[in-house]
Amino acid sequence: MTSIPRRVLVTERAADLIRRLRGEHGPLMFHQSGGCCDGSSPMCYPAGEFLVGDRDVLLGSVLPEEGGTPVWISGTQFAAWRHTQLVLDVVPGRGGGFSLEAPHGVRFLTRGRVYSPDELTALDTAPPLTGAQVEAGEVEPPGGGPTIISADDLLAICPAPTRP
Repeated sequence: MTSIPRRVLVTERAADLIRRLRGEHGPLMFHQSGGCCDGSSPMCYPAGEFLVGDRDVLLGSVLPEEGGTPVWISGTQFAAWRHTQLVLDVVPGRGGGFSLEAPHGVRFLTRGRVYSPDELTALDTAPPLTGAQVEAGEVEPPGGGPTIISADDLLAICPAPTRP
């Protein structure tokens, strides 16, 4: 049986920026929406500054060994991406105006990797929590393994598109 993979990882660049933002703003949280006004980029907020909905899904926490930063996704977006492991990365440029990294000239970006059939089967045994479940006091089970992915590993699992 395949171990249960993490639903969200961060690159080393993203981990460094999260640490910097945590130093400036205290505990953080992320929310990945489905678009519209706040775009489709992951948005970084001070913890509790974004109200999580009952149907939002907790993908997991990144940097749990450092206190953790929860990563949420809208329920409808999760339904579309449930087969995909998300990787938070950082790239140059301006992102969403409400996200904490905006003044730093960079933006968070979500990359993805499709789970293998065995990983999907394993994930079915551990469904993620919704906002309603967390509000009711349910706790995310501890995940295994690190949440930081190296640049080399990122290229291996999320190759950059090439031009013909």
